[in-house]
Amino acid sequence: MIKTVLCAVDINRPAEEAEVLRMAARLADLDGAQLDVISVLPDFGASVVGAYLQDHHVKTAQDDASAKLDALVNDTLGPERNKAVRHIVAVGSVYQEVLHAAEVSNTDLIVLGAHDPDLKDYLLGPNAARIVRHGTCSVFVVRSGHS
Repeated sequence: MIKTVLCAVDINRPAEEAEVLRMAARLADLDGAQLDVISVLPDFGASVVGAYLQDHHVKTAQDDASAKLDALVNDTLGPERNKAVRHIVAVGSVYQEVLHAAEVSNTDLIVLGAHDPDLKDYLLGPNAARIVRHGTCSVFVVRSGHS
């Protein structure tokens, strides 16, 4: 029985990620599971750019990402469902933060998207493969146009 579903989305691609989010919600509904939605911002502190950003800029980016994540879930699943969804905005490596969130919340299923290979999406390729390979729970990959 699935108790928690973690859906990883790229908030900068709301149209494409809505499909992934709808699938995650359907899978969570099968067992009445908790739905968590995560989006990961790049870790500016680990780059040269990070040296130029103040902490308040990172906080502003997190607040903006949180608002975009809330809007994505609200627009895709509706306001009532959105109230029950736990929203997570993390900063760092996509696959590491998704796996960490899954571990902390005892996730039973991770849902993420894989889009057309010619599109540059930070959840595609190495991140998705690492999540599948290193995750301690099942992973459901939604192919674009197939949900």
